[in-house]
Amino acid sequence: MRPPVPPFTAETALQKVQAAEDAWNTKDPERVAQAYTEDSRWRNRDEIFSGRQAIVGFLRRKWARELDYALRKELWAFTGHRIAVRFQYEWHDADGQWWRSYGNEQWEFDDSGLMRRREASINDRAIAESERLFTGPREPSEHGVTVLPTP
Repeated sequence: MRPPVPPFTAETALQKVQAAEDAWNTKDPERVAQAYTEDSRWRNRDEIFSGRQAIVGFLRRKWARELDYALRKELWAFTGHRIAVRFQYEWHDADGQWWRSYGNEQWEFDDSGLMRRREASINDRAIAESERLFTGPREPSEHGVTVLPTP
């Protein structure tokens, strides 16, 4: 079991989104992958793959490339076993260029609360370091607060 479990309410959907944000901000691929079914299917940008081991490999590559990654997610909509979020994250590449990546995700969960499907559409915009909005994980006082500006 990976509470909260579906069917989601407004409260449990918010909890699920915050738990995902908190986990991804650890940048620990093995920890993050435990929230997904063994055969979870992903579409991330132009990559399509399935399985926990593929998720771990993807996340290792991602965080090796996206340095000083800091993420914010917000609940967009929910129903039954599905949640939609919007997100933004900031990171820099090996050359020191800062980026803001933003987009939407659609999630589908099994009855035990593990995510069995994740589809992410993501856009990137180069920013100056002085334009950064996020410098690390969200403070607990910000949980449930809208913090994402319009891109």
